[in-house]
Amino acid sequence: MLLELRIRDFAVIRDLSMELGPGLNVLSGETGAGKSILIGALSLLLGERALSETVRAGADRAIIEGVFELAAHPELLTRLEEFGFPREGELLILRREVHAEGRNRAWINGSPATAAAVGAFGRALVDMHGQHEHQTLLHPEEQRAILDRFAEAGELAAEVADRHGILVALQEERAQRAERHRELESRADFLRFQLSEISEATPRQGEDEEAERELSRLDHAEELATKATQAHGLLYGDEGSASEQVAAARALLRRLAEVDPSLAGLASELDGAYHQITEAGRTLGSYASGVEVDPRRAEGLRSRLHALSRLKRKYGPDLTDVLETRDRFRRELDELDGGTLSLDELERRIHVARQELTDAADRLSEKRRTSARALAREVEGVLPALGFEGAVMEVAIEALEEPGRHGAERVTFLASLNPGFPPRPLSRIASGGELSRVMLALKSILSRADRVPTLVFDEIDAGIGGQVANAVAAKLGEVARTHQVLVITHLAQVASLGARHLRVVKATRDGVAAADVSPLSGEERVREIARMLGGDPESSASREHAKELLGVR
Repeated sequence: MLLELRIRDFAVIRDLSMELGPGLNVLSGETGAGKSILIGALSLLLGERALSETVRAGADRAIIEGVFELAAHPELLTRLEEFGFPREGELLILRREVHAEGRNRAWINGSPATAAAVGAFGRALVDMHGQHEHQTLLHPEEQRAILDRFAEAGELAAEVADRHGILVALQEERAQRAERHRELESRADFLRFQLSEISEATPRQGEDEEAERELSRLDHAEELATKATQAHGLLYGDEGSASEQVAAARALLRRLAEVDPSLAGLASELDGAYHQITEAGRTLGSYASGVEVDPRRAEGLRSRLHALSRLKRKYGPDLTDVLETRDRFRRELDELDGGTLSLDELERRIHVARQELTDAADRLSEKRRTSARALAREVEGVLPALGFEGAVMEVAIEALEEPGRHGAERVTFLASLNPGFPPRPLSRIASGGELSRVMLALKSILSRADRVPTLVFDEIDAGIGGQVANAVAAKLGEVARTHQVLVITHLAQVASLGARHLRVVKATRDGVAAADVSPLSGEERVREIARMLGGDPESSASREHAKELLGVR
């Protein structure tokens, strides 16, 4: 239940606090006093988009705060803890700020929150029915939603939507795979030709570099052999070679070290040099004797390099790219070969998903058909009290060719609000005032099982009077027996039934218009009811009429 609504610097409201109680709470006031602005502030608290233009002129921010009592809703207290918000006993305090420069902030029990989180908690506690919301009754989706709400089929409807989403996703995947399959199939012969061209060449990673090095050796074989032989001779093979010279110096140094031990280290280094020169000379000799002149091998390498170069030009630029291209061609052809199997598996999954959707939609359809008859009977039972004597209501269920996101049928509300006329769609037979009363009938029926504790009606009684006004007032009073109801009204009949009556007035302060609200009781309430009756609130006749409505003397 909404205990208090606090508003500061919002539109024409400077600073007000409005306390509400259980049962029927009525808001009255002259046209333009700011009654609907209060509802606008409450809508903002329930998640409406924040606009900087709503900040009162000259203020830096607007603040809206609502205090709710949750004793009857322990599940919301549990949800507070699950989302990490602090407990404030059995109270829930929602707060939103809208800044003039465009920023907005939100809190839940003093802890920062998103506007969406504030709205989610608020909508679980308040059901808003705006001044023109009855027009939504003309929309098929709203009629379907009302039926599902009456049938308590929300979870089943959500399951159908989920099943439909799964089916659509699978069908989209099938379409994408089929398109890919067609694309690969159209390229299959060319892919096979390209793959064959690369595979038959059997390239190896780094093969081109190895072949280039070997060909360089073959092209310079005579030079390599000649110069290696010369180097062998200089180091080791010829008379007076470097190894012989170092050997002689080595013997001399060894004798000197016997006389002067400080030369022992140098002698040791010379020993190492001798062995390195000897080993290098022998190695060069072996290399020179192993060099071959092989024109046939050289020609074969040139041919191989030419083939690899052609592959690199076509699929490269490097041999690594050629090998990656080969592997990609293989994967694409494997994909093509396995594509049929993938499509077959998808078809099987689509069949299962379609069957699951059909099963869920059938269960929803059965629930809707049964509930459609019950809803129509209940509405017919309420409409006479709202001025539609002899009215007929039907909820038509029209089967679709196949189940969709919202089930397997189209839901249409039909009514005959005047005796002797066949039921027709609401959009073709109801005026705005009539739709408003039909909506009230539906609200009164749905509210019996509705766990949302607070219902807000913004001038749902616009455009009616006389006995119909009495009936609307009685129906609002009936709903208020099980819910907290806040209604903005111009009807004295409705206002007189309020357990709590508040009046909105607008006055100019310091040259700026400002709206305020105050609770009415006793003589003040009598005067307000007299004004609403259209008479002079000071005349005895108007006041007596007001007292009669209020049941006071």
